[in-house]
Amino acid sequence: MVVSAAVVLYGLRPALRVLLWVVCGLAAITAFSLLMDVITLTLGQGVDSWASAANKALAAVGAVLLAATARSDRRPGGTAVREPSAAPRLVQRAAWTGTLAFVPYAAMKLVWASGGTFAGITGEEMLAASERNGASGIFLTLESWGLDPTALLAALGVFLLWGLVRPWGQVFPRWTLFLRGRRVPRWLPLAPALLGAATLAPYGVVGAGYLTLATGGVVAIRRGDFDSSGDALLVGWIGIVAFAVYGIALTIAAYSYWLRTRPAAR
Repeated sequence: MVVSAAVVLYGLRPALRVLLWVVCGLAAITAFSLLMDVITLTLGQGVDSWASAANKALAAVGAVLLAATARSDRRPGGTAVREPSAAPRLVQRAAWTGTLAFVPYAAMKLVWASGGTFAGITGEEMLAASERNGASGIFLTLESWGLDPTALLAALGVFLLWGLVRPWGQVFPRWTLFLRGRRVPRWLPLAPALLGAATLAPYGVVGAGYLTLATGGVVAIRRGDFDSSGDALLVGWIGIVAFAVYGIALTIAAYSYWLRTRPAAR
């Protein structure tokens, strides 16, 4: 509030702009793991703390407003709408990398959901563990049908990733029926993309560091519901690599989408 009040009183001076970006970064850190709360609510589960979830949501809104304030004196690029375009080849390669990173994760989850065994634990044991850990009725019902909810969310994440790098992410394609041909609002893919990138990328990178230490025997890893630490490490690496690589790919794709959908100068 102090920085914002100073901007109102003295204008957006260079020093105040730097302070705005610093506070914006701190707000974004506070909003970390908001995506996890959104996912748990989507699956019909309650969050650990409503006060904490509300604080994260307010921090996310604050980060957006602070960033908008820091850029408020920049001249707009123009008002002309750009033609839909695909992302550069390197960005699309990043999208392919993020997609392929989820393949082992989705396969592992579907093995359990279909009743198979992976890392020494059966699908029935995993379902019982989910129920014991407080999984919602929606989650357990989908699992009993052979559909893992997290694998479905991974598929939605891949869909979002490719929408950011392909032209159909800027104009609704023909299979969207009544929406086809209309412009996709920029915020529609960018909002979940930025939320996902801000959560999954740091979560995956920090998690990879922890698993590296655990693999080297520097720290101990909790076995949880698994029979051995090796099984827990195997499952942990599959999940963390998927989150880290996808989060980084999502960050790259979101930035490319933001650049390609900016208003063009007439």
